[in-house]
Amino acid sequence: MRISLSRFNPTGGIADFWNEIRRPQPYRWPILFVSILPAAGMVWWGMNSTLYGEPERPTIEYITTLDPARSEAEIMAENRANQEIKDLRAAEEARIAEQKRALYKSLGKAAGMDVEEIERKAEAERAAEKAAAEKRRAEALAAAKAKESAGQ
Repeated sequence: MRISLSRFNPTGGIADFWNEIRRPQPYRWPILFVSILPAAGMVWWGMNSTLYGEPERPTIEYITTLDPARSEAEIMAENRANQEIKDLRAAEEARIAEQKRALYKSLGKAAGMDVEEIERKAEAERAAEKAAAEKRRAEALAAAKAKESAGQ
């Protein structure tokens, strides 16, 4: 099956269109006008549909859940309670992490891996991360003390 390229040549179609447009007909211009209307309407709608106004200024509402007349003792008691909750959460996260490590160790042993070497490397990484965090904390405290002493 051979496809002729002449089937896809637009020259014949353009020539037919030109012959029809040149031929005098009483409805030639109204038909042309009506056929252009949908495209012109879409272009007009697309050009005029987007209008960006000035954004509305946000209103800020402060919601306070703490009593502004709290005493120092109440603030300290609340801070202690929050610290206890934080410590409990950290302990639970550590327990879950230890449980995960035990599961991965048993999986590694079953797969024939050297889990003791992997554990030593992981422990070294955790120690390095902890040391880096302590160093950043010490630097931040030193900077805060220096700023505080410079401000007084």
